[in-house]
Amino acid sequence: MSESSVNVLILNGKGAGNDDLRQAVNALRQDGVTLHVRVTWEQGDAGRFVAEAAALGADTVIAGGGDGTINEIATALYQVSPAQRPALGIVPLGTANDFATACAIPDTMENALQLAVKGHAYAIDLVKVNQDRFFINMATGGFGTRITTETPERLKSALGGVSYLLHGLMRMDTLKADHCVITGPDFRWEGDALVIGIGNGKQAGGGQALCPEALINDRLLQLRLFTSEELVPAFLRSMLNGEENQNVVSAALPWLEIDAPHEMTFNLDGEPLSDTHFRIDVLPEAIACRLPPNCPLLG
Repeated sequence: MSESSVNVLILNGKGAGNDDLRQAVNALRQDGVTLHVRVTWEQGDAGRFVAEAAALGADTVIAGGGDGTINEIATALYQVSPAQRPALGIVPLGTANDFATACAIPDTMENALQLAVKGHAYAIDLVKVNQDRFFINMATGGFGTRITTETPERLKSALGGVSYLLHGLMRMDTLKADHCVITGPDFRWEGDALVIGIGNGKQAGGGQALCPEALINDRLLQLRLFTSEELVPAFLRSMLNGEENQNVVSAALPWLEIDAPHEMTFNLDGEPLSDTHFRIDVLPEAIACRLPPNCPLLG
């Protein structure tokens, strides 16, 4: 980072009152770092702020929020021409912070902000879904998606990532599989899937390692699905104990397609997308992200 570097912190409005973050921002500014702060209010703000940051010649755009905020800012960065594209920095301020946690981003505001401004920028993959949707961490379908979208905000505020697991256990009576066909290079699977995880990152749903072998710079997606046979035992053994069994299907693919006879919903870093057909492609080295040198998601 040069002395003349420009950095823009884009905060999800929910985290704008964080006192520790305010102190960390002031400390960096006192050290001579140029750091502009923007706060989102409504849909589209993050994209507009990213475009403004690129026009300023910013070196880094920092996502201050959870997985959804990181997704929105990473997607906007990808729309910027490579010659003008700032690096992505991350300050975790969400409920679960699955992507930041898996990347080993510090959970203290001061350390996270220091890394976001001064850390090495690694080229990482993004994932495109159909024509105009993206994810940086994971797409989840089936029962897991219903749980993460239905978990009450009060429960998430009180318990954080544990709330997803608790709510899931409370809703075991609603387990229902989705019939679909999944195809990719030298791969085809058809059947009833209880949970589908398509990982660029390793974890989702508040710390559940759905795709433990995933890396963000290997040009591959990790597909991991739980079949509908022995629904509750398979789900509990694999999700809670990390135990593999014959009802778990895994593959590493550069792209895949999912077709269903009925509408399915996938959760893309927290944002739902419903359709009967999904084309999912890795975009290799799509953006740069400032990460710790020991980041577990780098190969």
